[in-house]
Amino acid sequence: MPIRRIEAVTVCLDYADFLAETLPHNLRHFDNYIVVTREDDAATQRLCRRLGVECRVTDLMHHEGDAFAKSRAIDYGLAYLRRDDWVVHLDADIWLPPMTRQWIDWAQPDPDCIYGIDRCNCTSWDAWRKFIDRPMADHHQHAHGCLTLPPPFPMGARISLRQYGGFVPIGFFQMWSGARFPERRYPLNQGSAEHTDVLHAIQWPARSRRVLPEIIAVHLESEAAKMGANWKGRATPRFGPQGTGNTDAQRRETNASYSKG
Repeated sequence: MPIRRIEAVTVCLDYADFLAETLPHNLRHFDNYIVVTREDDAATQRLCRRLGVECRVTDLMHHEGDAFAKSRAIDYGLAYLRRDDWVVHLDADIWLPPMTRQWIDWAQPDPDCIYGIDRCNCTSWDAWRKFIDRPMADHHQHAHGCLTLPPPFPMGARISLRQYGGFVPIGFFQMWSGARFPERRYPLNQGSAEHTDVLHAIQWPARSRRVLPEIIAVHLESEAAKMGANWKGRATPRFGPQGTGNTDAQRRETNASYSKG
């Protein structure tokens, strides 16, 4: 069945430094895009205004003292989508290659399935700028009509859970048919970002969890970080050209720089 629309939702809380790098590239792939943040994250809201992207504000991720209930923020964003065709949840620090939309269209995804993709990990600002500032042809990823060229960074792992039948697409990119499954929600009882994406994906049986192998994303990190470093809120250093800063004040200063003009 041909794809008519793809909508996307991204939760961005104290991640404006990453979103400023990814969102201008990713907008081209979606017919509607919603960013969810908190009221005091002025940098994210300002960035969305500059790019003409709908930004929704909520404090649900901290309801009843939770550190970062990301699932509630995702679910909040999904409520503002039409969900009449395909839906993507995409993390703020994920860059999608230029032909992402075309390959999704050509793959003719099965509306009974949920899809994930692979990603490479870019762990510094300098490495990212060296990559993205090259001519478009150098990071186009798809060459000669037959090659899928991975970005020049280490490949990230997939998640495969034996008790759930194998591959589980994780939350940096999850795509499913909102028209076929309008009732599918992210679990609302998770007080952090841990397990949220897996619990969402295993609502589909193993035979219906698939990879789009033609698309390899780039995951941006300010430094090589342990798994789950930001599951309870932003803890990693800023992503930018002027060294690394890891305090709340430094991150606020960085975000403020994105909210000016």
